[in-house]
Amino acid sequence: MSDLQKAADAFVAAGFAGIQLRVRDEHGEWAGTAGVRDLGAADAPPVDGHFWAGSVVKTFTATAVLQLVAEGKLELDAPVTGLGPGLAFDERITARMLLQHTSGLFNYTGEYFPDGTVVAGIPATGKEWVEARLRGYRPEELVELALSHPARFEPGTGWSYSNTNYTVAALLIERVTGQAYGEALHERILGPLGLRDTVLDGDVTDLPEPYAHGYYRYQDGDDGKVADVSRQNLSMLFGAGGLISTTRDLATFFAALNGGRLLPAPLLAEMRTPAGPIGYGLGVFVQDLGEGRGTVLHHNGGASGGYGALMYSTPDGRRTMTAGLTTGDAEVNPAEVMPEALNALLSAVF
Repeated sequence: MSDLQKAADAFVAAGFAGIQLRVRDEHGEWAGTAGVRDLGAADAPPVDGHFWAGSVVKTFTATAVLQLVAEGKLELDAPVTGLGPGLAFDERITARMLLQHTSGLFNYTGEYFPDGTVVAGIPATGKEWVEARLRGYRPEELVELALSHPARFEPGTGWSYSNTNYTVAALLIERVTGQAYGEALHERILGPLGLRDTVLDGDVTDLPEPYAHGYYRYQDGDDGKVADVSRQNLSMLFGAGGLISTTRDLATFFAALNGGRLLPAPLLAEMRTPAGPIGYGLGVFVQDLGEGRGTVLHHNGGASGGYGALMYSTPDGRRTMTAGLTTGDAEVNPAEVMPEALNALLSAVF
């Protein structure tokens, strides 16, 4: 397994503060770490540490929606209605469009257009986010903000990744089940799979022990600063990016999903039918690794700052790779250094 440790070390060499990595396959399990748990200290990240996993939660949300479809409680291509006062949607928007990011709904964390235009949403980057990151949000508040802006495109006519889609999907779960989102997902997914270290709802600001610290570099006027952002608020991305988990829990979940334990085969196939410019299905990305390495399913994620997560699986769920990442004080953009390190890791695993 030296190749896996080498691949983990490459993330630190690229500028990340630390990584927790877990690989499961037909030979068993390998788990390891690289980097540091806290800047200025020598301790390595904990192997079973908690981290802010961000958009990985979209796969959980999509799974619960599709379970409701399987039970005949929800229609995938029926209009989304009845979510609450003031939440009036275009009647053409369906659950499928929400899960596939084809609804056109404005992204409440901000819209970025090809011509460089940015339309701001809630504080999600920079000094503004650092200072507001412990604020709690109601999901209705997030959706109301999105609905106060024009749609990016007519429903079903385009593709654009929008957190709003999944916050609406979480509210849809509440409407159909009569349960709080977290309660419904605990009953349907977390409890049955024994995911004791996963948190996906509530006004939570603190990671459970153990955890590695994440840092965020930002500009304060002319000054560059680095903040420890280990404390954030889970409610900022309700159903769309609010997730605390571990590599162990993510591996268990994704293996169960792709192994057919959570959805009937026809709906799992629907989930894994890609659309749009980057192969997004219903809550998962479908990626051909090329060079004869086959197809993988994945959904990665990240908090607004300080943390990232990886969740990959073969289509049969027998081989999984999950990771939690932390950024430090290096003057690098994670988005710029990630592709090379990630490709080397995927080659080592798949």
